[in-house]
Amino acid sequence: MPQIEKSPPQPPHTSPPTENPPEPGTPPKAGSRSKEARRAAFRGDLSASVVVFLLAVPLSLGIALATGAPLQAGLVAAVAGGLVAGLLGGAPLQVTGAATGLLVVTADLVQRFGWRATCAITVLAGLAQLALGALRVARAALAVSPAIVHGMLAGIGATIALGQLHVVLGGSPDSSALDNAAALPGQLAHPHPAALLIGGVTVVVLIGWGRLPGRIGRWARVLPAPLAAVLAATAVSAGTTVARVELPSWRLPEPPALPDASVPALAAAVLTVTLVASMESLLSAVAVDRLAAERPDAPTARPRLDRELVGQGVANAVSGLLGGLPVSGGAMRGSANVRAGAATRRATVLHGVWVLLCAGLLAAALELIPLAALAALVMVVGVRMVSFAHIRHVQRHREFPVYAATLGGVVLLGVLQGVLTGIAVALLLALRRLTHTGITVTEEPEGHRVRVSGQLTFLAVPRLTRALAQVPAHTDVVIELCGSFMDHAAYEALQSWSAAHRAHGGGVTLGGRSGRPIAEPASAHACRPWTPWRNHHCTRPAPETAAAAESGDSQLLGGVSAFQRNTAPLVREELARLAREGQQPRQLFLTCADSRLVTSMITSSGPGDLFTVRNVGNLMPPPGSDASCDSVGAAIEYAVEVLRVGSITVCGHSGCGAMGALLDPAAPQDAEPTSLSRWLRHGRPSLARMQRIGRRGRGEVSLSGRPVGDDQERLALVNVMQQLDHLRAHACVSRRVAEGALTLQGMYFHVGEAQAYVLDEATGRFCAVRGEPAPVTA
Repeated sequence: MPQIEKSPPQPPHTSPPTENPPEPGTPPKAGSRSKEARRAAFRGDLSASVVVFLLAVPLSLGIALATGAPLQAGLVAAVAGGLVAGLLGGAPLQVTGAATGLLVVTADLVQRFGWRATCAITVLAGLAQLALGALRVARAALAVSPAIVHGMLAGIGATIALGQLHVVLGGSPDSSALDNAAALPGQLAHPHPAALLIGGVTVVVLIGWGRLPGRIGRWARVLPAPLAAVLAATAVSAGTTVARVELPSWRLPEPPALPDASVPALAAAVLTVTLVASMESLLSAVAVDRLAAERPDAPTARPRLDRELVGQGVANAVSGLLGGLPVSGGAMRGSANVRAGAATRRATVLHGVWVLLCAGLLAAALELIPLAALAALVMVVGVRMVSFAHIRHVQRHREFPVYAATLGGVVLLGVLQGVLTGIAVALLLALRRLTHTGITVTEEPEGHRVRVSGQLTFLAVPRLTRALAQVPAHTDVVIELCGSFMDHAAYEALQSWSAAHRAHGGGVTLGGRSGRPIAEPASAHACRPWTPWRNHHCTRPAPETAAAAESGDSQLLGGVSAFQRNTAPLVREELARLAREGQQPRQLFLTCADSRLVTSMITSSGPGDLFTVRNVGNLMPPPGSDASCDSVGAAIEYAVEVLRVGSITVCGHSGCGAMGALLDPAAPQDAEPTSLSRWLRHGRPSLARMQRIGRRGRGEVSLSGRPVGDDQERLALVNVMQQLDHLRAHACVSRRVAEGALTLQGMYFHVGEAQAYVLDEATGRFCAVRGEPAPVTA
């Protein structure tokens, strides 16, 4: 994934300074920038640590409650994860704490073996993680199919939600998901009113906190939703008789004790904790790193996954020895850490310090929290682990059977058994795809066509020979091989039949996936997709369209002919899928109609990826403009409300004619404005904005790596920022942005340099997108 270039001499793991950048060529004062950068990084780490601490305390207590462990075990896990994994781990911005993915496993261990034995299993799992990290197998763990991982998390989430729903209703959960589901109707018939009210308030605040509109919402989001929900539920529960948090006085923990169980049972328990905790931590580390890489001040170092596994192992061993829950890295805590501005591992460590101080000094305040609020918090976390986005993703890649088998196995049998079930189904699915070969014979006007889809191995030779026997002698036949593999037995069968058919007067043409004869040189179509018509060797029109040459359409029709000949066979399958399923783009791309901007080339996108709006000057008229502007507004509304895109990008470019027209003082003022002059009126706010900030920009707009070239380039950059403001003025856009479901970003493309820049709105700087791949250190 492309990385954003940082402006020198900023050191790694820091946030950019907030002051206006100096003019190019001005030497910075010695040590001033690095000192300010360190201060900015410390401020970001401090604020992020407070945010994560406020999130971790209610979540840790809720997980401990759901597992049946002592409530302080959740706080011990948060402290051990923050301090130990934060100092030793290889993913600096990941936050480790009580493992959500291990909730069902831990609850089962506590019920079967007792708490001290569960602590011993946690220690052994930590030692196993240490061994895996020393063997450097962390990268190999990511080879597990995402369908298995998502199915495992969804199964755990469903089990959590079912169990904690009983607590919210005033009852107590059973040991298995099936028992909880069977007992749910009776529990719903006789709920506990106070517990149900408290749980309902918690759920409503959790869901609605991030959707508060306007200025109230911006101020409210300073407080994490879980903490706000617990505070609201605690206030509602005042004066009621409900079960609340009980923290015993702190004392030295009892040492862990091995369970009175067989060696296979103990090994299975340790293996389950090790597997789930490691997978959750490694996947979370990768997800948090991707989120951090989107920031302009992204650290250059990639997560060191083997070191992260070692850090998780030490943290689990320490947590188990001190009487804490098993720990793992969590995407929820890690993403909150990144979004709050964390720059180094200091934020994670400080969060552990705050949890430790809270456990020692604020125990009385924690004991005011009703247990129903914590159960509702964990229930919502479990529901959110069943992600419909993940379901759509695995369905798109035809992996839903693996996902469903893993989910069902986890709910019905247990975590380890569910994962093994998913692996077995994945292997069967891969074997079926390897051995399943579709062979069809169709009669066409020119002859017969035999189409072979899938891999052609010795297992398919009998079916292949039966299909070829249907082709009459003395006829022409095209054999189209659409798979990627053919073994020796299939090759010999195909060649011998072809030779015999030709000997009887027939014709045989062997075609590849694209329909081109296999004997045709691979270099026959050498023109790249972005080759201009004047340099293209494959866009000569067919003879029957030669008459169009005189009308000037020859290049266009020649290009269409080249598409039908060279590209259509390659994309037909994907376009057929899109035709069946409909478009589901996740990005809206608003850019200029300039012929030099090839959006699919710049973004490396294909069919179905971008919903694109192009107009002169990449302008976005604000609400309330004249009716002639409804076209752009309608496209935005359709993309946001109907297609539910997740991001909108406004892309300007160098040498924009619309920007030149806005800057031209000699432009005639028509008594009757033309369509073009009326349209360019929507660019005047950008021109006024540039005139306000002046030629030097007052720090509002700049390019990384070089100064802004001229006023036309400066206006193009300012115009991108202005159009983003116009976008936010549209009700549908502002609402989705406030909900956190839509992001806006600016982009600038310099045509002559073939260089893309992405806007950092906090600093007004357009940062160059680097093309070289970032190294990953395991």
